[in-house]
Amino acid sequence: MSDVSPASGQRWLTIIGIGEDGPEGLGEEAKRLIAAAPAVFGGARHHALAASLISGQKLSWQSPFERSVDAILERRGTPVVVLASGDPFLYGVGATLSRHAAAHEMRIIPAPSAFSLAASRLGWPLQAVATVSLHGRPIDLIRPHLHPGRRILALTSDEKGPGDLAALLAATGFGQSQLTVLEALGGARERQRRAVAADFDLVDIDPLNVCAVDVAAGEGARILPYAAGIEDELFEHDGQITKREIRAMTLSALAPRHGELLWDIGAGAGSIGIEWMLADPSLKAIAVEQSPARAARVARNATAFGVPHLAVVEGAAPDALKGLPEPDVIFLGGGGSEPGVIETAIAALKRGGRLVANAVTLEMEAALLGEHAKRGGSLTRIEISRAQPVGGMSGWRPAMPVTQWRWTKG
Repeated sequence: MSDVSPASGQRWLTIIGIGEDGPEGLGEEAKRLIAAAPAVFGGARHHALAASLISGQKLSWQSPFERSVDAILERRGTPVVVLASGDPFLYGVGATLSRHAAAHEMRIIPAPSAFSLAASRLGWPLQAVATVSLHGRPIDLIRPHLHPGRRILALTSDEKGPGDLAALLAATGFGQSQLTVLEALGGARERQRRAVAADFDLVDIDPLNVCAVDVAAGEGARILPYAAGIEDELFEHDGQITKREIRAMTLSALAPRHGELLWDIGAGAGSIGIEWMLADPSLKAIAVEQSPARAARVARNATAFGVPHLAVVEGAAPDALKGLPEPDVIFLGGGGSEPGVIETAIAALKRGGRLVANAVTLEMEAALLGEHAKRGGSLTRIEISRAQPVGGMSGWRPAMPVTQWRWTKG
């Protein structure tokens, strides 16, 4: 059995979390390792914080970051120290390096994360708070967390982040939310300031900040429900959208699982791919749409629903499917009756992958009935009726029925 204890010589890579209090917040082991390291990687701020301890070469992060990763790996087997902010494995460099170095090669000495420090200052139980990193990431990622009474801790990129966040809150009906900006946590410059989002006027904000949001929703606030089947009105669309009730049943049939990739072929407004991604942050989706106007609309909807990383491919299937990453799940919502689309989708699907196709037209239904006869799977007929005015009274008006084929690739 190999030795993987912390004292093992195999542990050539040490990742040390350092806070704004510099050496004062480090233990003796961390100080010793920094002082003894022939090479210390980190950002300029990290090097400045640990300057009194570093005797080896200071190596700053390069752009693109992969160059620094390569430089670290070139030193494999010799002592290397990497300095990181707070907890290296919470949206930090540790997560990146762990894809290249095994756990038995690393020694990790974390410091409190910015989220932990912020929660302790505010007296917020961290397990009851939504935490989101907006550092180098789209601010729209906060949108799914905006629910009345929700508490959110958001790590921003710079001094503009709090103002941008306040503007988003105000624009989406959450302008009365209380925003607390916690700056330079753990250091001599630490301070807290509060403002209502709609009246945000804080200036001279430290680039190193966390925003705490006490969410308050006004009339018409854009609240994204947790359940599948979001109201059609929340999507921008031209009528080409999988309607709410059908969408809820379709998401159930697609049965999202951790880390899966969905192809949404004939995306229309993008509602299926968007709700797929809202189900869990690990999920990915590619929306394929041949109409340029609709493809642009899908991208706008993805941003408005807080999943801006939804990939949009403009083009007609099956040609637009060439070269795309292999899907775990495929949804055929439009264009499935075109020659070669179903065959290409089935060929691309991973073994054990799932395909769900909805048919409204007779041509698409005929294609699905043929596939079911040939390959098996299950067929479901979905019929929805809605109460609508009939003269001075009300009556049931049926929507177009949907035939749904669900199949798993053996």
